Amino acid sequence: MKNIIKFAVLIFLFTSCDDLFEPALENNRELDAMYGEPSYAQGVLANAYILLPYSSTPNSDLATDDAVTNDIANNYLRMATGSWSAENDPTSQWQGRRNAIQYINLFLQNADSVVWSNDKAIRAIYNDRIKGEAYGLRALHMYYLLMAHAGWTNGGELLGVPIITDPETKDSDFNLPRNTFQQCVDQILADAEKAIELLPLDYNDVSDSEIPAKYVAMGVTQASNYNRANGKHIRGRISGRIVEAVRAQVALLAASPSYSSGSTVSWEDAANHAASVLDRIGGPAGLAGKGGVWYVKSEVDNLESGTTPAEIIWRSDIGQSNSLEGDNFPPEQDGKGRVNPTQNLVDAFPALNGYPITDPASNYDPANPYENRDPRLANYIVVNGSKQGPNSAVVITGAYGNNKDAINRESGRSTRTGYYLRKLLRSDCNPNSQYNTQQKHYTARIRYTEIFLAYAEAANEAWGPTGTGGNSYSAYDVIKAIRQRAGIGISNNDAYLESVKGDTEKMRELIRNERRLELCFENKRFWDLRRWDVNLTTLNETAAGMKIESSGGNLIYNRIDVESRNYKDYMYHGPIPYNEIQKWSNLEQNAGW
Repeated sequence: MKNIIKFAVLIFLFTSCDDLFEPALENNRELDAMYGEPSYAQGVLANAYILLPYSSTPNSDLATDDAVTNDIANNYLRMATGSWSAENDPTSQWQGRRNAIQYINLFLQNADSVVWSNDKAIRAIYNDRIKGEAYGLRALHMYYLLMAHAGWTNGGELLGVPIITDPETKDSDFNLPRNTFQQCVDQILADAEKAIELLPLDYNDVSDSEIPAKYVAMGVTQASNYNRANGKHIRGRISGRIVEAVRAQVALLAASPSYSSGSTVSWEDAANHAASVLDRIGGPAGLAGKGGVWYVKSEVDNLESGTTPAEIIWRSDIGQSNSLEGDNFPPEQDGKGRVNPTQNLVDAFPALNGYPITDPASNYDPANPYENRDPRLANYIVVNGSKQGPNSAVVITGAYGNNKDAINRESGRSTRTGYYLRKLLRSDCNPNSQYNTQQKHYTARIRYTEIFLAYAEAANEAWGPTGTGGNSYSAYDVIKAIRQRAGIGISNNDAYLESVKGDTEKMRELIRNERRLELCFENKRFWDLRRWDVNLTTLNETAAGMKIESSGGNLIYNRIDVESRNYKDYMYHGPIPYNEIQKWSNLEQNAGW
């Protein structure tokens, strides 16, 4: 894939340099040049990979109750505090996704004419796989378009985006109306089904006896011929398993409260699509033991090329860097302290016995708030007195601290909330320019834990906490496994979970909280709050922090307001970009924008 991407870039470099030569070189190649050059053809599709929507940094989390930033110029800070508009939308996916879809459509229009191999059967194997990639990628890019831009119009209709399945040319009609949300979901699911039909579940080298019957019937009897197209050297590209996970994500979105009245996708559908992914690893028994800390040294450094740990369905390439650490380490560890977890999020972590800290049974001590807490709190957030960085230095975020780590000590570097980020970071990186120590990182595009939580949410709504709907496990089973992995409720058989397993509403609250904790700082909560259609007061919950003073040798903890949110009642769905509305009369804006 790296070579294909380089090839695609070189194509554009060469075609942009002909004015350097006299006479000018004719390097503007037509698309039909791909027919005899498979690398050129794959270069067209590679653009859809280059344009994937995944972020390695916690961007949208900064516009939720989970985090704030000390960067006053940050667009998500501006958005959350009242500057979100159709002209200023940092969440927009309009241009990037549509660009990717154009490349995909160009590829699909021409793929059947590409001579992938002179052998007819091997050519069919290549063509199936690469077209399967294209359909899967189109489903994925459409999904992100829907999340960002689907919404209800002033006429009370839930619309998605214009469905475009043919490449656009200078003669195309660009003044297209938006299709309904349901039509968009149907298109995504249709693309997903095509992709699943054409793609292998995973990219592995197979033996002669494992060649799919379809290709055996074409005369492919040697595994080496099949593996040329679908072997382990292809790992990293979108596969059948990944497309199944995307399908589960789409179904969960469509079944959610903000979309359900304009969708025919049910909670049962969403649960069953998630189950199709989870059944392949044995359900809750297959939950990865270290899945909650997939980013740490032991889970990253020993990965072979293209392989994934048990927690990860799809990931980016592994690269050496320390940019996350440079942005988010405390200032005394040569970081900028950009992402500041909130007190709101800290309070969401239960006590070690599994009870919410608001429950007297939790034995929560406000004078010692970080003791006997969910271990995920220490894994994901740097609290006052904990350690961070390559020197394992103690970080004092309290106002009594005597260096730049203290709350609000230095504008643009110190924490605003009394907390720093730990999740996603590696403590063995050193962003100090004297050392510039880099370590391996990757972006987890889709995790099994996310799909487990999708199943739990949908199954609870469809069949109640302990219902299975014909599957072999329930929402309760999934949440119990996730909490056991986290190390909470071990001493009392998770008495709190047992107390809510007969109540759908209480289980819903618990599932949503577990999703918040497990997926924090992975750009999920912004979209979750909106698809859940939470009340506006919740959407605008003030981001809080903890100011810690020292008096007579004792620490005094005071909750403080840090940042007000200013969302309006129409901001559950994002806008269509203003300039697009101005250009095209048939493009209808979402209500309120």
